[in-house]
Amino acid sequence: MNAGSLPHLFARLAALERRIRDAVAARRQADPNPDDPFRGLYLSDEAIEALLASRREPFVPFQATGTAGRLGELAEVAKLSSLDVELLLVALAPDVDSRFEQFYGYLNDDVTRRRATAGLALRLCGLPEAAAAGRSRLDPASPLVAAGLLVVEDRERPFLSRSLRVPDRVVNHLLGDDRPDAALTGVARVVDEPAVSVDVGRLVHGLTAGIRLVYLRERPGGGAAELGAAALRQAGFEVLEVDAARLRGEPDHAELVRAVVREAVLRGAGVVLGPVEEEPPLRAMGHPSVPLVVFGSELWNPQWSVDPPLVQDAVALPAASRAQLWRDRLGERLAVGVDPASATAHFVLGPQQIARAAQAASVSAVVDGGVVTVEHLRAGARGQNAAGLQRLARRIEPAVSWDDLVLPGTVVGLLRELAARAKHRGRVIDEWRMRPGGGRGRGVTGLFAGDSGTGKTMSAEVIAASLGLDLYTVNLATVVDKYVGETEKNLERIFTEAAGVNGVLLFDEADAIFGKRSEVRDAHDRYANIESAYLLQRMETFDGIAVLATNLRANLDEAFTRRLDVVVDFPVPDEDLRRALWDKCLGTTVPRTDVDLDFLAGAFDLAGGHIRSAAVTAAYLAAEAGRAVGMAEVVGAVAREYRKLGRLVGAREFGPYLELAAS
Repeated sequence: MNAGSLPHLFARLAALERRIRDAVAARRQADPNPDDPFRGLYLSDEAIEALLASRREPFVPFQATGTAGRLGELAEVAKLSSLDVELLLVALAPDVDSRFEQFYGYLNDDVTRRRATAGLALRLCGLPEAAAAGRSRLDPASPLVAAGLLVVEDRERPFLSRSLRVPDRVVNHLLGDDRPDAALTGVARVVDEPAVSVDVGRLVHGLTAGIRLVYLRERPGGGAAELGAAALRQAGFEVLEVDAARLRGEPDHAELVRAVVREAVLRGAGVVLGPVEEEPPLRAMGHPSVPLVVFGSELWNPQWSVDPPLVQDAVALPAASRAQLWRDRLGERLAVGVDPASATAHFVLGPQQIARAAQAASVSAVVDGGVVTVEHLRAGARGQNAAGLQRLARRIEPAVSWDDLVLPGTVVGLLRELAARAKHRGRVIDEWRMRPGGGRGRGVTGLFAGDSGTGKTMSAEVIAASLGLDLYTVNLATVVDKYVGETEKNLERIFTEAAGVNGVLLFDEADAIFGKRSEVRDAHDRYANIESAYLLQRMETFDGIAVLATNLRANLDEAFTRRLDVVVDFPVPDEDLRRALWDKCLGTTVPRTDVDLDFLAGAFDLAGGHIRSAAVTAAYLAAEAGRAVGMAEVVGAVAREYRKLGRLVGAREFGPYLELAAS
């Protein structure tokens, strides 16, 4: 706080009091009955005669002097004239010294009107009530009112009898209180220091050159809010960050917008507003002293503002900057040998998300030994995912690993390649620029094709687990719609939500929505082709990790295949793989005795999913019987699986165990 703020403010109020004393004395001299004990409660005939006999003249004008302290700083930021400052002091006085309430009640000739009216304020400043130059300083577009420093109340009254009030936040600020307006709690916050140091030279140059509207288009991991805050800081402004969604959702929306502008003016701050999804209140927030940085994921809409903004993309931070952020936040708490940048390279996180993820990792580490491991880092990063996608897809926390896969080596190799693409896409696409032009996104997409039960969904879960990500399986019931155009809208919502989530998106039964385009014979064919064409374009711009799983690869449009990074064909397991699958599915914790794995693998031509189902059924049968899993339970479970599949239970497959199959 400026050391001279309060003495200067009190000196100005003392000067106002001297003028009020003169005004009271003059008022008493002209009063036909100055000792009337009911003064201000009624109008006597003598008072009316006195009013008719003379015009109401202004009092002694104030002497314009220099303004110092917080009052001077506020006058400079809000572009207040000396008359504006004096009007502000007249309205402020009752909030600092309660005697002024009685003064104003007497001068208003109404003991119930204890604040200065517009007419009284003008006369105390030495101006006639009809002076246009003075009245204009109190209209809605004036510096005092537009900045929210002065409120003109009683709009239903004639202008001169309207009361003037200074909001509590302004009074507190002039008295040295720096706490933000309590009305802004949960809507706006003062950013002490930006969370990231980035190159903001272009933005700083624009702000210092007088540009007061900036629009930052948020790209995945871009951190537009931090970018805007850093630019404002370097341009010499404090930063007030406003949550656009919460601001828009409050019932007293207009009043909160005024409070935001007032807070920014009092602090000499710039406003960072976002993320915006529809027209923001730019006109209401516009103030010549308050730079406004707006951010959102969409392109700037020129209809939002008459004045064009300075537009810039907020792109993802370079790998080195992300790594430094992790280290700054975690410091010595990292486990030995853990590189946070490498462990989270495939996560798309902005600066604030990294800060929150690091804090979450530290909290988890406290109860797990005190040091932050790779698992803590990835769990903290996953915790930053938005919840919107969970309303459109089922979230699965992976509980499997590469060791749980029983697949041919070539298939596992392709799966590892897909995981590697997801892990290193930042370097290949962003740093090495291996996908330039065409509006193509940073996404990684794969196709898993094969019969039911061959391991497609489990493989997607393994890839998600290896990357430390969650798996989101899309429910086709929430996507496919019988009405024209609705399927595309549903998919767009999924892709939009998925862009802000660090996870693997799995479209099971993908041929239902990614099917071949056909010859147009009727309107249904035409709209089906439009739907497929939309999906082709949308997949190109997708920035996430997506896996399409299908039992019918031949039904997929060939144009989709070209846009896929990896295509994996899942074969029906041969005898050796089936033996490994039986051994893996029965596991090491389930008690078993005399289970002939060689017979099971050779006799029963089952896919991995059916083998797992049979193993679980066998475990239940053994638990019910109170014994270890044996051939009786396994063969009985296989027979049940055959019946589910519509197969015959015969001697050719079951051989010597046919009797067990009948039980």
